[in-house]
Amino acid sequence: MPTLRDPLWNNIRIEGPYLALLDSAPFQRLRYVRQLGLAHLVYPGATHSRLEHALGAYHLCRLTVRVLADAGELADVPELEHRIVIAAALLHDIGHYPFSHALEELGIPHHEKVAGPLISDGPIGDVLRREFAPDAPERVLALVRGTSESPLQGLISGSIDLDKTDYLKRDAMMCGVAYGEIDVDRLRHALTLVRDPATGRLAIGLREKGLSALESLLFAKYQMYRNVYWQHAVRSATAMYKRLVEDALREGRLHVESLVRHTDEGLLHVLESGGAPPLLRALTERRLYKRAMEAPAAELTHLDLEWLSSDRERTRAVEAVLAKRHGFGTGELLLDYPSKDRMLGLDIPLLARDGTVRHITDSGLAGAINLPILADQLYQSARWLRVLTVRRIDIPRDEVLSVLASA
Repeated sequence: MPTLRDPLWNNIRIEGPYLALLDSAPFQRLRYVRQLGLAHLVYPGATHSRLEHALGAYHLCRLTVRVLADAGELADVPELEHRIVIAAALLHDIGHYPFSHALEELGIPHHEKVAGPLISDGPIGDVLRREFAPDAPERVLALVRGTSESPLQGLISGSIDLDKTDYLKRDAMMCGVAYGEIDVDRLRHALTLVRDPATGRLAIGLREKGLSALESLLFAKYQMYRNVYWQHAVRSATAMYKRLVEDALREGRLHVESLVRHTDEGLLHVLESGGAPPLLRALTERRLYKRAMEAPAAELTHLDLEWLSSDRERTRAVEAVLAKRHGFGTGELLLDYPSKDRMLGLDIPLLARDGTVRHITDSGLAGAINLPILADQLYQSARWLRVLTVRRIDIPRDEVLSVLASA
């Protein structure tokens, strides 16, 4: 059985059917898609790829399934389901666009949606049908999209899925920051299979002894969003890249359906053909836009600004108004207000010490996690509204908010 060396988990063993998936062309594309998009312009070590992360998620899933099986938790779950869940962990990011999640902020289909043809057709679909089961592609895809009725769905998509455990620790290590610390071993051994009181079906749950480890995951996620994913210079690069691709889509130089076939460098090459736009030159030369105004979401609760993350026409109109007032050309002033639904949300069965099963949700759990207050406060402190400009300038906050309010 081949063993791969990984900087985070050390040795990752990968056997026959999974090796065939790894060697497929769609999976190998992930080798050339950076996990953190343009964050390497701020954190030089953040050049790790989606392939590395996918291998890490596979590794954690394989270990977790073994722990559950050794404890007798999976007696009622067919062995084939174990293997399909592990395959889903390996393939969960197969539909990612170049430079990670940035393009999904433009409103194009989510990577889990575009994963369908990549999993069902071509070499990956062939391997899944041949090595697992005739309906394996459909079962893997349901797990990736979070719609499966498998008892092990929670390992792939859920509040404490193994994807989060890997990316938080891997991203922190590669960025050289100390924010992604999670008690991984405690969390893994606290997972169990319970009868979900909300559905009556078997599902992945958490033993009460794992609550502290769960909190470590939640705080690691908050710290990584605040200090890495939504760090101001990372968001500047992301906003520039989004505008660059959006303009190319509007001009017909790119098409949405082709994006998932590109690597990072391949997409940059397409954008450069016919002459590099100023935004592309600025990105490749690391001339990032500067903050002309910024305000934390906690100070903006009196305004409804959620449309900034979904209504691109309205957002571009506000950008045009502010740009004209301050002498900037088209695309030289950008708005950024990142959004993450339920960034710290929870929805998981909890097995108490007395044997009862309760549900931890966004309503929290008395005596354990006061999630609603905690999650909202942390989200508001991590999220900032920013006006980013090609050259340094100060734009009064009141002016920006006034234009936004009247948009």
